[in-house]
Amino acid sequence: MGKITGFKEFERKDETYKKVKERIGNFNEFTIPLSETEITKQGSRCMDCGIPFCHSACPLGNLIPDFNDMVHRGEWKKASYILHTTNNFPEFTGRLCPAPCEQACVLGIIGNPVSIENLEKNIVERAFAEGWIVAQQPSKRTGKKVAVIGSGPAGLATAQQLNRAGHSVSVFERDDALGGLLRYGIPNFKLEKEIIDRRIAILKEEGIEFYTNINVGVNYSTEKLNEFDAIVLCGGATQRRSLPTPGIDTKGVVQAMDFLTQATKVIFGKELKDQVLATDKHVIVIGGGDTGSDCVGTSNRQGAKSVTNFEIMPKPPIGRSETTPWPFWPLQLKTSTSHKEGCERNWLINTKEFISNENGELTSLKTIEVEWKIVAGQRPELLEIEGTEKIWPCDLALLALGFTGPETILSDQLGIKTDERSNYKASDTEYQTNIPHIFTAGDMRRGQSLIVWAISEGREAAKKVDEYLMGYSNLPSKGDGDLPSL
Repeated sequence: MGKITGFKEFERKDETYKKVKERIGNFNEFTIPLSETEITKQGSRCMDCGIPFCHSACPLGNLIPDFNDMVHRGEWKKASYILHTTNNFPEFTGRLCPAPCEQACVLGIIGNPVSIENLEKNIVERAFAEGWIVAQQPSKRTGKKVAVIGSGPAGLATAQQLNRAGHSVSVFERDDALGGLLRYGIPNFKLEKEIIDRRIAILKEEGIEFYTNINVGVNYSTEKLNEFDAIVLCGGATQRRSLPTPGIDTKGVVQAMDFLTQATKVIFGKELKDQVLATDKHVIVIGGGDTGSDCVGTSNRQGAKSVTNFEIMPKPPIGRSETTPWPFWPLQLKTSTSHKEGCERNWLINTKEFISNENGELTSLKTIEVEWKIVAGQRPELLEIEGTEKIWPCDLALLALGFTGPETILSDQLGIKTDERSNYKASDTEYQTNIPHIFTAGDMRRGQSLIVWAISEGREAAKKVDEYLMGYSNLPSKGDGDLPSL
């Protein structure tokens, strides 16, 4: 794959970024692409490693060495074909995936791994620019009707695969625009929404029907689903985690997803009452994951007076931890572009109280430093360190604590069994709930996870739905056979 000595000749190069002062003045994407010559060199770095661990580390089973080799050879159209063989939406994963494939790259043992995610992004953007990505309508219809609930990455992947099998697919989205988490949960500076609209336009041309502002079980009776031969639930894990902290209901303590959703809606002309803004405020983001990082970037763009980030866990090591050796996903410090735009980061700190003024408005919060006591065979215990209390000025506290699981309105009304975390029960191999014609995929089944996993789940669930409806399926499954001939 690639050039035999390419990994020796070429150093890894990644996209660069516009300067901080320039990029925080708007909500646009701010990456500066590599030249075609340079990205070709990056494809040439892919080694003839024998066993491509990148392939097995990818939840989609992407044929990474194959499309890297096509980039090396300048065969961009073939690279796009190979990429789309396993991934319905590489324009999403090429921007948002944490790239477990790169952490499993064999070249990473001795140096910097191949820049797989950036190669993926360049391939799909070249394909769109050249007009290679076009609607693929099925040659015939089966007469079967399928309802997909949720238009996030799992729902969209499910819908496209089932439509390719010839079924008539209707996608129901409770929000006012399609895309799920991609639309309002991911800031525009990480994923411009035209990227979503571009792909959905193709899905519509392929024959998929989309319905927005339809909240099944609320303003759309679940009884209406009886007209469908199969149903796939892809509503995500949207129950937000909170804190058992005094003052949690104080005005100015806001769920991160509410803050991010409002910010994106306003960009696109939606009229909102009482929008939560970080402008001229001391902002504290509680939670150190990707959502917390997104809150940091959004707060800086809104003109926050200061931005501080709290994380209750220890600061990860800069390099790989001994507990996560190659090719495992590493435990190590991640510093996002948002962090680099201006943010004070703090680890091993716990919020004890949200403090308000006489009007009930947040003015500060109290914290205490903590440590984790780890005893073999027991769950880690959180211990507070006496004498480390501190008061922080704070006008806006954003809770970026993740999600506890999916909402239960559909499971309650449809009679679907759930686990202790409210995930909809379905097997890893069949994606079928306790009601035979109802399937589930993505975060609604597996809990909060990655976009790349959502797409993978959607593809796998679609195959099982097709088998249920037809008795067999020609849809691909992860790991099926070899690459079709080019």
